Amino acid sequence: MVKTLIVLAHPDKASFNGQWAETSRAASAALGHDVELSDLVAMGFDPVERADHYQLPDMERFDVLRAQEAAAAAKSLPNDVVAEIAKIEAADRIIFHFPMWWFGPPAILKGWFDRVLANGAMHNTDERFDTGRCRHKTALFCVTTGSSAVQSAPDGKEGNAQMLLWPLSQALRYLGFSVLRPITVSGVHSYHKDVAADALAQRLSKTLADQPKIIADFDNLPRLHFNTDGDFTKEGRLKPDAPSHSDFIRHIGR
Repeated sequence: MVKTLIVLAHPDKASFNGQWAETSRAASAALGHDVELSDLVAMGFDPVERADHYQLPDMERFDVLRAQEAAAAAKSLPNDVVAEIAKIEAADRIIFHFPMWWFGPPAILKGWFDRVLANGAMHNTDERFDTGRCRHKTALFCVTTGSSAVQSAPDGKEGNAQMLLWPLSQALRYLGFSVLRPITVSGVHSYHKDVAADALAQRLSKTLADQPKIIADFDNLPRLHFNTDGDFTKEGRLKPDAPSHSDFIRHIGR
């Protein structure tokens, strides 16, 4: 049985993002998947990593990586983190639903990455990238932008939405995930009027109607390409003869 985790990062479950996440959940369940939902805002998930999440000896400073590693080894990670890690470990696929805010994900989702992808529990120096613990799992971002499709394009005034999502994709790649090409719906905001508002409503309705087919065809959706470990030198620099799949990691001077 396919196990699907849906992560929603939006303060209003009745929003389009919330409806989109619910459509993904229902479509996955209709296919017989075992589905979990993490509605981060509804859960009251704390996105801020800090010392008082841990039972630590007196320290001159709070070292996040060491604190996570020690807690993972002692099986004393915070309960909310343990619960989310268990969902990830059980999942074959994760579908993230969120809006783009200030050229990045909402803080609660970034904080989920900061806290849940814990050192020692989800990765270590020997288990990352090609050898990551999640290398048999697949992730998909379903994202809305307030900017228009033109403004969100590679030559758009607000920047390439696909590139803005690359850091999150790279974080999942670090854990070994396969990452599908993000699905973005642009121009999603409540300031449209008259004809523009009607046009947006039609686009959003079509997106919801199309989502079950996307879920059904999940394994055949286009994937992002990442460099393999062998594409880099011992120091971590891209080899001259290695391919570049994105401006995020590219050859200098070409």
